[in-house]
Amino acid sequence: MTLPVAILAGGLATRLKPITQTIPKSMVEVGGQPFIARQLRYLKGQGIDRVVLCIGHLGEQVEAFVGNGSAVGLAVDYSWDGPSLLGTGGALRRALPKLGEAFFVFYGDSYLPIDFRAVESAFHASGQPALMTVLRNDDRWDRSNVEFAGGRIVEYNKQGTRPEMTCIDYGLSVLRASVLAPHAVDEAFDLADVFHRLSLARQLAGFEVRERFYEIGSHQGLQETNDLFTSQGNT
Repeated sequence: MTLPVAILAGGLATRLKPITQTIPKSMVEVGGQPFIARQLRYLKGQGIDRVVLCIGHLGEQVEAFVGNGSAVGLAVDYSWDGPSLLGTGGALRRALPKLGEAFFVFYGDSYLPIDFRAVESAFHASGQPALMTVLRNDDRWDRSNVEFAGGRIVEYNKQGTRPEMTCIDYGLSVLRASVLAPHAVDEAFDLADVFHRLSLARQLAGFEVRERFYEIGSHQGLQETNDLFTSQGNT
């Protein structure tokens, strides 16, 4: 694997209160372990070498727990939001010096059963500056926000959905730094707006996934993800 991974883990996690009143979402225990520990071990198993954690709210707890990542065989670095929340796009823009020319990005509350190698290969083969993984959803797990047809993304729109949008953003993407470079450092913006613009410009490649995602961003999602790891013997 050649690409590093950026994990967006700087949000306030308001949907998980009161659990996240005193700990960040990444440190919430899932199957008896902090979720970030599970994520990092999973990434190592996928062949990932380098991770940049984009952190903010209570992020010092994450840094104290993970350290430099050597305990799980990874090189882990940190990018802090600073005094104000930068949004998903702004957090990534600030982290660009630590990420290089291209990188994976996913969320600090996601567990994604997916082959990272296949996604990276598809990204390089597409010739596009960004790739989004998508899952046929039909509003099952959340509101569908992607029209995916003929093996390509016709439109991604988190705000204005249409009946043709039967897929959902799976949660793993690949970006070239050039996509974010036009934005100023410390500018607050949403990555979803960047993806929407790229999809309309036909610059967002798509990779369809068949297996559902898991997340701990809500109490229901946390319970489902906890049940998953418990059923697997809590490994």
